[in-house]
Amino acid sequence: MAHVATWKKDLVNELVQDMREAPVVAVVDMESIPGQQIQAMRATLRAHAKLKMTKNKLMLLALEEAAKDKPGLDALKENIDGQCAIVTTDLDPFKLFAQLKKTMTPAPAKPGQLAPIDIVVPKGPTPFGPGPIIGELQKIGLPAKIEGGKIVIQKDTPLVKQGEPVPANVAAMLPKLEILPMVVGLDLRAAYEDGTVYHKDVLDIPEDYYANMFATAAYNALALGVEIAFPTKETVPVLIAKAFRETAAVSVEAAIPNEASIKTLIAKADAQMLSVANASGYQSDSVSARAGAVAAAAPVAAAAAPVEESVKEDEPEEVSEEDAAAGLSALFG
Repeated sequence: MAHVATWKKDLVNELVQDMREAPVVAVVDMESIPGQQIQAMRATLRAHAKLKMTKNKLMLLALEEAAKDKPGLDALKENIDGQCAIVTTDLDPFKLFAQLKKTMTPAPAKPGQLAPIDIVVPKGPTPFGPGPIIGELQKIGLPAKIEGGKIVIQKDTPLVKQGEPVPANVAAMLPKLEILPMVVGLDLRAAYEDGTVYHKDVLDIPEDYYANMFATAAYNALALGVEIAFPTKETVPVLIAKAFRETAAVSVEAAIPNEASIKTLIAKADAQMLSVANASGYQSDSVSARAGAVAAAAPVAAAAAPVEESVKEDEPEEVSEEDAAAGLSALFG
């Protein structure tokens, strides 16, 4: 039986202990991150997470062992590949992803790395003055010339298409042109919580997604409550305002005299009078003043109208004795 170094056993046991204690375990990509930057990232996460990087075989062994207490944890094994690390944390997977996303920073391309985007050198002046470097720029395919004491790129020039390897001479020149096409940082591949593994495509959502989602849900709930006339603290003011508008509209349509309908009708008449007056060349001020006086009297008219009708309906007309006798004579000849 092959001898296993003590430090390897200790490291695996330490990883297993961390995975058992932490509610969330994740695998992060560490590809091309400089050592100094890794230390800075580890310090940023220290309050909520532990970051441990070792040989992939040891991480696989630790996941298998920890999965005995956390069913489903071994599903993370498929994400152990290349340069990666294990993160154990008390942050939920979505918050962890957002935190790790903040570690992403631009970086220069290394020879042979695949371009994450189309690498294009824009038209315009470069940081270089006249010198031998103009030949190096032209050698990698850049149309460069000297203008106003500066080396200038004459047009936007694509150098590497997305997904293609970056040539060594291009990788050497891009930082000099202040072009950093790569993005490096702790790129979360997958995270485990309560028996479920969440992958990057699920976790990568905009920061304001939940705020917008809740705002939309609240608006839709209010609209539904008003539609079905469900009384709540939020819907009652809207329902009352809606009822008033609908009552006023019915009053105007049916010409039922009340303060609101009379004001509306007068306002319409006022607009029509102004339109006719302007078209005819009359002074609109006098017309408007007349309409305003009528509008001011509207409440009085509205209040008086029902009383007048009620008097006519409730009080019988007085009939004299002579009229009654005349009526009887007509009936009996």
